[in-house]
Amino acid sequence: MVHKILFWSGFGLGVRFWQLGLEMRPLFTRETLWAYPVFAGVGGAFGYWLQGVEERQFRVLTDRRDILLEKRRRRAEREREGGAVKASEGALGTERQLLEESVLPTSTAVVPPGQPIDP
Repeated sequence: MVHKILFWSGFGLGVRFWQLGLEMRPLFTRETLWAYPVFAGVGGAFGYWLQGVEERQFRVLTDRRDILLEKRRRRAEREREGGAVKASEGALGTERQLLEESVLPTSTAVVPPGQPIDP
């Protein structure tokens, strides 16, 4: 965490140097020294905020991964208890998905209306 804050603080200082360089002003004068800590502080605050964003994203991804793994585990249990799933059920989607026009099945195969789902 500290390395990101230090990096962005250094980036803020670099921005200040670049600004003064573009203006062709001296880099170190008594009147402008107060700006360096301001630029470093703003950069460090951005780095701190960015670290929090990254932690929240990792937390969301971890939670989502755990939910998906739990769903896979429950599906495997159901398949073991109830027997194997038919190929048409697993590949084409649920009966509701196949019969409704607004919800696409998970496969590219489409069953025309009126035709039975299982061949």
